[in-house]
Amino acid sequence: MSTKFRGVFTVMITPVDGNGRPDLSALAAFTDWQICEGVHGLIPLGSTGEFLSLSEEDKDAVARTVIDTAAGRVPVLIGTGAEDTRECVRLARKAQEMGADGVMIIPPFYSTPTDDELVEHYRTIAAAISIPIMVYNNPATSNVDMKPELLARIAEIDGCDYVKESTLEVTRIRDIVRLAGDRMVPFGGILGFESFVMGAQGWVAVASNVAPGPMSRIFTLAADDKDYDAARALYLEWLPIIQAVGGQAYVAGTKSLLSHMGFATGAPLPPRLPLPPAQDAQMKALVEQFGLRFEN
Repeated sequence: MSTKFRGVFTVMITPVDGNGRPDLSALAAFTDWQICEGVHGLIPLGSTGEFLSLSEEDKDAVARTVIDTAAGRVPVLIGTGAEDTRECVRLARKAQEMGADGVMIIPPFYSTPTDDELVEHYRTIAAAISIPIMVYNNPATSNVDMKPELLARIAEIDGCDYVKESTLEVTRIRDIVRLAGDRMVPFGGILGFESFVMGAQGWVAVASNVAPGPMSRIFTLAADDKDYDAARALYLEWLPIIQAVGGQAYVAGTKSLLSHMGFATGAPLPPRLPLPPAQDAQMKALVEQFGLRFEN
């Protein structure tokens, strides 16, 4: 099994221009800033990247820009989820051809597949590519909850080496470790510090869009140094930022924070709306409180 993915991986926003098309020069600058700030990996075209609101042409441009700008400095995983297994295979193959280090794949999010169908879905994709798959469990958005027992079955598939576990149940990480053993490396999704304590080897984070250095430092303190007191203290210090981009604000809140930091993200893509003025003002206050700046 591959073990090359470890640490904090930013699930990246997609900066757009006034016409709602990806701003590729801004995306390249953002990619470079993330790496220079110490993030361990990058994941464009996830939920935070608004992949469902982008055309295939735009998604291809985003993927190429991040892969080419990263230039091997950190791993890049491309979100290639789709409702149809055959389409997911096509997108995963394309990501591999572009030079992606892996793919992150949310399950089919409308058809509510059975456990057997999900196993076959991931088995079919894994057989079609030679780069690792990060299985993505996010029942709040996908309408599918892949519990640890199912993930242990999926972990038997060669290539399904990682999982992003995005629930608020930290015991899920414990049980993935217990049931899948070394066949599947768990990453926290919503929970970072708590997941590290339970054995997660990474965090697919939204908050690292705006604070990549501190989020990565939390991981290093907990997972590498085993200094849980220091990691907890840093986590609690930055919790207002982590919470500010949680829930429904994960796109609009992140873009608001970055805009106040001096990085022009453009507006969220429809059907999402920008934050209301009062909430946007709260984001500005957080930027000032934490001294956040985008400096590339």
